[in-house]
Amino acid sequence: MKLKVQYFANLRDRSGKEEEFLETTSSHPLELYRELQVSYGFELNTDQLRVAVNDCFVDWEEPFNENDQVTFIPPVGGG
Repeated sequence: MKLKVQYFANLRDRSGKEEEFLETTSSHPLELYRELQVSYGFELNTDQLRVAVNDCFVDWEEPFNENDQVTFIPPVGGG
C-alpha cells in the first residue's frame, strides 16, 4: 500500500524528513508506527502521540486506504 507520511517536531528531527511516500504492508497506524520505530528509532510510545489520517484524528487501528496521508503528531511544548 502507498501512503504519504508526515512528521512533526522530534519525529521530523529523528527521521530527517518532513514527509515521505512509503510503500508498506501496514494496514493501520499502529502497525505503521511500529515499522517506523524500527527504521528511525522513534522513542515515543503511541500513548504520547496523536495520529491523523487525511487530516482527521483517528484511532490507532483505523484501517488505511491506498494513498492515505498519515500524520504523526508528538506533544509540543510552548515557550
